[in-house]
Amino acid sequence: MNRVLEVWREIGQESLNLPNLLTLIRILLIPVFIVLFITPTPERSLIAAVIFTVAAMTDMLDGYIARRTGQVTKLGKLLDPIADKLLVLSALILLVNIDRVSALVAILVIAREVAVTGIRAIAAGEGMIIAAETTGKYKMALQVVAIVLLILEGTGLAELGNLHLAGLATLYLSLVLGYISGGQYVWSFWKQVVAKGL
Repeated sequence: MNRVLEVWREIGQESLNLPNLLTLIRILLIPVFIVLFITPTPERSLIAAVIFTVAAMTDMLDGYIARRTGQVTKLGKLLDPIADKLLVLSALILLVNIDRVSALVAILVIAREVAVTGIRAIAAGEGMIIAAETTGKYKMALQVVAIVLLILEGTGLAELGNLHLAGLATLYLSLVLGYISGGQYVWSFWKQVVAKGL
């Protein structure tokens, strides 16, 4: 608890730089996406797909800019993964709602995200750093592609092919990568626990 309060104090002292602003924009785009896609029509689905894509692009940009310009902040480290999870999970839940994704797949994705977030939170509380895995980054990219394809399925763009099948195949691949990267997080955490003798 003291560590959490300390992080919040430090966050309050940090200025709102461009990477953090991009993360906040991503968070603010989530309710706009939800309002559009909660009752999808072809037009609303197309706009929702564009908004989801723009929000996902800010995820790539904020981290890149932060690292390139030395603007990595505690606020960014806190908000970025939260924004990612809110974006993806809200889209998956809405896709379940309109029967484009099975509830089981959504539950498996959510379970993985909760488990990894929990492990990282425990590690942070013990002063351990668990770096993001490359596999996890591929997982996120595939999730974005899958979700966009599944959203576009409702736009009537039949000339693009079977968007539902392509979206589901990509989502299942992201699920496999998600559990592989989740295993890597657990292994990294366990090695640090053993090294510290906890």
